[in-house]
Amino acid sequence: MAGHNKWANIKHRKGAQDKRKGILFSKCSKAIMAAVKQAGPDPDMNLALVYAIEKARESNMPRERIERAIHAAAGTGAVDSVEEVIYEGYGPGGVALMIESLTDNRHRTAPEMKKIFEKAGGNMGGSGCVSHLFVRKAIFTFSKDAVLEDRLVELVLEAGGEDVALEGEQWLVTGAPERFTALRKALQAASLTPASAAVSYLPTMKVDVSDEDVAAKILKLVEVLDEHDDVSTVHANFDIPDPILERLSLED
Repeated sequence: MAGHNKWANIKHRKGAQDKRKGILFSKCSKAIMAAVKQAGPDPDMNLALVYAIEKARESNMPRERIERAIHAAAGTGAVDSVEEVIYEGYGPGGVALMIESLTDNRHRTAPEMKKIFEKAGGNMGGSGCVSHLFVRKAIFTFSKDAVLEDRLVELVLEAGGEDVALEGEQWLVTGAPERFTALRKALQAASLTPASAAVSYLPTMKVDVSDEDVAAKILKLVEVLDEHDDVSTVHANFDIPDPILERLSLED
C-alpha cells in the first residue's frame, strides 16, 4: 500500500498548485449530484453521497457550493443521464489502472480513454481486466505525530476497522467501505482529524518502477487521465521510489 500513499502525496502537492479549481469543483459537484439522484439528499441514508461530500471537502470545496449541488440535484433532473463507469487498462511498465468516471455519454468517453492510453504507450482493456488487482476500502490517513499507535488501534478496532499501518510518515487506517461512517464518527468523537478520508481502491499487489523514464510516462498518463472532464478518480498500482518521485515532482 506504500504506492497508494506516495501517489496520494503527489496528488496533494499537485492539488496545492492546481490552477484548475473551477474544473475540480465541477467534478465534485457532478459526483454529489449523481449520488443524490441515486439515493436521495440525506447523507445518513446515502453512503455514495457521504463519499462524494468527503472528496469535495478534501478538495477544499466551499460548504455553500456543496449544499448548492445537493439542492440542485434534489430539485431537478439535470443529471438523470449521468452514469458511473469504470475504465480499466495497463500503462507503461505493466502498471494497472482503474479510472472511475461520471459520464453522460459512454460512447464518447470510452474512445477518448482508449486514445489517452494508447498515446501513453499503454492499452485499455475490458471490464475486469485489472479490477482483481485492487480492493475497495475505507481509508483514513494521519500524520505519524498526530496520534499514538495504541490509541489509534484501539479506536479503529472498536469502530469495526480492519488495520492500522505506518506508511512512511503517516498512519494508514483501513476498513470495509460500509464502515466508513462509523470510523469517521469514532475518530471525530476522539477529536482526531484525518489528513484524508475516502472510500477508494487499494492495490493488492504493486509494480516496482525504478526506471525514471518509465516513471515519468506513468505519472504523465495518470495526470492526463485525471484532467479529463469525465474522470472522478484514477487508481494505479505503481510503486516508484521516493527519490525518483521527488525529482519528477520538482520538474513539474
